[in-house]
Amino acid sequence: MGDSAGSAEQGRSADRCLKVLCLQAVRTHFSALGVQALLDLPVPLIKDLLHHLTICQLDELQPALNQRGISTYSAWVRVLLDICGQKHVIDVHTEEEAKHRVMRRLFTAVFYGFTNSFIRRNLTDLSSPSFLMAAAKCVRHFSLMTMHKPLQGLTAEQRPLLILLEKHIRSVGVSQCINLKKKTETALYVLHRLLDHGVATELVVHLQSPIVLAWLLHGRGSQYMNPELKNLMHSEKLSCNSAAALASADKANCSLSLRARPSEDQEGQVPACKRSKMDCVSVEEEGEPYYTMDPQALCPLFSPCNGSSAGPCPSGQIHHLEIRNCGSNSLTVLNPALPTFFCLRSLTLHSYYSTFRDPDVWSLAVALRQLFHSSCSSLTHLTVSVLPRADFMEILLDSIPTVTSLHVEIQSVMGFSPRDPQTAESLMSELRLEKLTIKVAELQTDVHWITSVLRRSPHLTSFHAAGIRLPIGSSHSQLLTTLSESSRLLRSLNLEDMKLSDCLPDLLNLMTVCRLEELSLNDCRLLEKFSDQEEGLQQLVSALRTLPSLHTLSLAQNRLASSVSVLAQLFSRGSASSVKRLDISSNFIQPAKLLDFAERLKTHCPPHLLTLDLRKNPADRDPHTWNTALNGLRPFCVLLVEGWTSTNMMADHISNM
Repeated sequence: MGDSAGSAEQGRSADRCLKVLCLQAVRTHFSALGVQALLDLPVPLIKDLLHHLTICQLDELQPALNQRGISTYSAWVRVLLDICGQKHVIDVHTEEEAKHRVMRRLFTAVFYGFTNSFIRRNLTDLSSPSFLMAAAKCVRHFSLMTMHKPLQGLTAEQRPLLILLEKHIRSVGVSQCINLKKKTETALYVLHRLLDHGVATELVVHLQSPIVLAWLLHGRGSQYMNPELKNLMHSEKLSCNSAAALASADKANCSLSLRARPSEDQEGQVPACKRSKMDCVSVEEEGEPYYTMDPQALCPLFSPCNGSSAGPCPSGQIHHLEIRNCGSNSLTVLNPALPTFFCLRSLTLHSYYSTFRDPDVWSLAVALRQLFHSSCSSLTHLTVSVLPRADFMEILLDSIPTVTSLHVEIQSVMGFSPRDPQTAESLMSELRLEKLTIKVAELQTDVHWITSVLRRSPHLTSFHAAGIRLPIGSSHSQLLTTLSESSRLLRSLNLEDMKLSDCLPDLLNLMTVCRLEELSLNDCRLLEKFSDQEEGLQQLVSALRTLPSLHTLSLAQNRLASSVSVLAQLFSRGSASSVKRLDISSNFIQPAKLLDFAERLKTHCPPHLLTLDLRKNPADRDPHTWNTALNGLRPFCVLLVEGWTSTNMMADHISNM
């Protein structure tokens, strides 16, 4: 009998091997078989086949499968895990979301020729032009790097890809320095096509080059012309091919160019096309060619030989501008452009390596004030980091009161307060703020600057504060009380890295006043002063159950290790919470405690599928018990878990003690 059982198992194994070989053969001969032949297969076989197809094949097959009611979600998630690693948390819920995540992760690497283990294993499929064309439909951000050969391909054999990118790219990032004193026409041309001919309205600048920033901003929203850029673009007039063109050079806006030495790397250069008589061309003087940087001249330079002129190129508009590594040099270019930058809707300025200098912030405030007084401003979102003083937050808001979203990071000298906030507050008007984020990196914070802004912001719906530390003996009670009194429309509250152990009554009062939809209290030491932590957590849970609007709750890094099971009572019958996402990561929850939580949650089953974040908890202390708890949670939870390495995570736990 044992021999017969073994023979049966061997037979099933052989059948599986044969099935896999057949599915792999379908992958190999996909083009010859055609989509319709695969659609005629039984549904269970199609679902097995999906995990053997290449990315391009999966993308091609997906629309037809969707018409048959078959989802490709599991196949895209498997690809994503193959790219990111099996322990990576995949927080995607639809096949389109999973597919777009795959394409975004691979597009830039494949386009520029970077490699990783996944790309090496799938090089044949990813090297085909069809992959970049398929991925381009999913990509919304294009990172421009000064790598000549990939960019030059967009002007030649991969021009269809550039046309497709123009239709789909919404955001352009310039992540490496473009030196206008060297041959960079190809990079400038790609930028011109995406920003002026395409639909991109968001620009992210990573480099510290004022003249490049001036070129990027020129003609794309502001009426200001940077003097240095103007001098460069008008330094040498180009000759035109005919006397008529020369006579009408000014009228025809004959393109001007910048003197530069040619690049030594001429690999893969596209042969120049012969331009029409009225087009301007470069001339040589003393053996040195001139390279154009005028957007109006770039298109004729790179147009196909049989292409015809379609008139002047359009000028794009920058609606969202982000400058990283922003310093004084960048502000000298930006600030003069701001007063007439009427189409700008959001502005983000990061100074990562140091705080902004006081004069820099004052000059920015003056420019914003001029923009506000124009009565044509569209700017509603402002992000500035890192400010040298807390009072600059209010100064910037007063410069442009139409801002509805402000995000600031502050690192100031302790105790520096140049004006009395209470006196100044009485003279200031109501603000339109709806979203406010304040991140502080200092030993002590004067909370009056924050409460002053809160009192002037009755329309506030979202408030995020992190790192606010008060003098010994002080409490965040004043901050929470101000929110309760002044921000009755608050829907999202996120407090992080703040000591709230003595503020539970104020939190409970806030919940009775505001209809919170999102509540995040990460690393707030909520239960530190309770001798019975379960009792303190029970009070919080009882208050949360009275919030029918609450759908997202985060209590990460709050040392809930021994009392986590109390959270199951959120969903007890009678007035079950409407929370759909619960984050209890980094709470040092032991496997036995998670099992207790799972058993209680079975009794108080959530009325809807609950997304439960359990990352950075010590699963390896008892893997069997941990997995038993996870299996008990899966029927009513979407679990976000990842592997736990005790040697690494213990340090993270100690840092929060």
